[in-house]
Amino acid sequence: MATASIDTRLNEKAADFVTHKHRMLIGGKFVNAASGKTFSVYDPATGEVIANVPEAEAVDVNAAVHAARKAFDEGAWPRMTASQRGRLLWKLADLLEANLEEFAQLESIDNGKPVAVARAADVPLAVDLFRYMAGWTTKITGSTIPISMPTEYLSYTLREPVGVVGQIIPWNFPLLMAAWKLGPALATGCTVVLKLAEQTPLTGLRLAELINEAGFPEGVVNVLTGFGEGAGAPLAAHDLVDKVAFTGSTEVGKLILKAAAGNLKKVTLELGGKSPSIVFPDADLKRAISGTASAIFFNQGQCCCAGSRLFIHEKVFDEVLGGVSAIAGKIRVGSGLDPQTQMGPLVSDEQFRRVTGYIESGLKEGAKAAAGGKRAGDRGYFVQPTVLVGTTPEMQVVREEIFGPVVCAQRFSDEDLDKIARQANDTIYGLAASVWTSNLSVAHKMAWRIKSGTVWINCHNVFDAALPFGGFKQSGWGREMGAEVLNNYTEVKAVTTAL
Repeated sequence: MATASIDTRLNEKAADFVTHKHRMLIGGKFVNAASGKTFSVYDPATGEVIANVPEAEAVDVNAAVHAARKAFDEGAWPRMTASQRGRLLWKLADLLEANLEEFAQLESIDNGKPVAVARAADVPLAVDLFRYMAGWTTKITGSTIPISMPTEYLSYTLREPVGVVGQIIPWNFPLLMAAWKLGPALATGCTVVLKLAEQTPLTGLRLAELINEAGFPEGVVNVLTGFGEGAGAPLAAHDLVDKVAFTGSTEVGKLILKAAAGNLKKVTLELGGKSPSIVFPDADLKRAISGTASAIFFNQGQCCCAGSRLFIHEKVFDEVLGGVSAIAGKIRVGSGLDPQTQMGPLVSDEQFRRVTGYIESGLKEGAKAAAGGKRAGDRGYFVQPTVLVGTTPEMQVVREEIFGPVVCAQRFSDEDLDKIARQANDTIYGLAASVWTSNLSVAHKMAWRIKSGTVWINCHNVFDAALPFGGFKQSGWGREMGAEVLNNYTEVKAVTTAL
C-alpha cells in the first residue's frame, strides 16, 4: 500500500524510520510475516496512512515462541550472570536516551499525543524504567528459613525466572508500556514475545532495533506486529508460553484468561478503570481544579487511571466545575507534532466513534455539557475536552470506561467518609483514585477506604519506576513496576537438605 506524504515536522531520523520497510524481530532477525501480509498504520491527526507493517499470524507467533523457548532453555541467556543482564538493560536505556527526540516524534505521529509530552514523560520514564530494572538484576534473592522439625535441616528458597513470557501491550503509551513489560521480564531472566498494539507499532519496532544493537542474545526478545485475533490470541494460548502479561481493556483481559487456561500459564492483567477524583471543601481549590482537569485530559483521556468521575462537595461545586470547564475550553487541540498542542487526537477512528458515542449517550440520558461535547475540527480523530454535569450513577457514561477526554462531575454533600467512599467504590473497577483536601487525617482515612491499587493525595497521574501500579477488582491481577513486579516473573523454589 502507498503511504501518505510524511509530516515535514518530523526530523530526518524519524522520517526515515517511518518510511523504511518494517519487519518483525524473531530469533534475532528482522523478518516479514510468513504470509507476506501487511496492514496500515495511520496518523490520527489526519487519518492518513503513514506506514505498513507485517501482519503476524499463528505461524509467526509459533516461530517467535520457539525462538524464545530455545533462548531460555539452551542459549546464552540462562548462562549470563545477573550483572551481565543488568548491563544489557542499562545499555538499552542509554541507547533509548540517545535517541530521545526520534522516539518522541515517532510516538507523537503514531499515537497522536503531543510531542512535548512524549519528550518530557513517555521516553524519559521508559529510560528510567530500564535503568531501575537493571539495578534489580543482582538483587533478586531467596531466603533461608528455619523449620520446626525434630532433626536438623537446612532450608532455603530460590527465586527463578518463570520462563517464556508472552506480553501484549496497548496503544495509549506504546513505548512506556513496552518498557514496563520488557524491563522486569528481562531483569529476572525470562525471554519474551512482545505483541505490539496494531494501532501504534512504530516505537516498539524501533525499540526492537535498539535491543539488537544493545547486544541481547538472539531469541531473548521477539517483537511482533499484528491483530488480537491473529497474533494475540495464539500467543496467549500457546503451550510453550509459561506466562502471559496483558495491559488493555477488561473485556479483552477476560478473553486472555480463557486462552491461557490450556496449560494453566501464569497471568497478570493491568486492565480498565473508572477512577474517582474527590474534592473536599477545604482543598486548595486552585490546585484541585488544575489537578483534576489534568487527571482527565492528560493523554487525551486515554489513560486507564484517568480521573473520569469527579466528585465535588456542594460547597465548592460551582467553583470547581467552573474552573475545570474553563480549562477544558482553553486547551489547544491539534496535531501532536505541533509544539503548541496541549491535547492531540484520539488514537483511531474506532476510538473516536467510541468516545463520541458515549458523549451522545450521556446527553440523551439527561446530562449537560458544561464544556465541549463535540468533535473538534473536521479532519482526524479530535474530540473536544468534555465536562458532563447532571450525571447520575446509573448512566452509561458514569458506569463504563470511556477512555477519552470526558469527565462526569457529581456533587456530594455528606460528611460521612464511609458514605463518600461507598460512592467512589461503586464501580466494577479499582485502579486508582485521587483525594483533594487540606486535612491529612481525612486524606489518609479516605486512602484506607477507597478500593483501588493507587490513591493519590492532592495529585493525580504520578508514576515512578519504584512505585507499584495495578488494580483491585476488575482492574486486574498483579502489579507493574517497583519490587512487586518481580513477583510476576519469578517462581519460588523451596530447597531442604537433611544435615
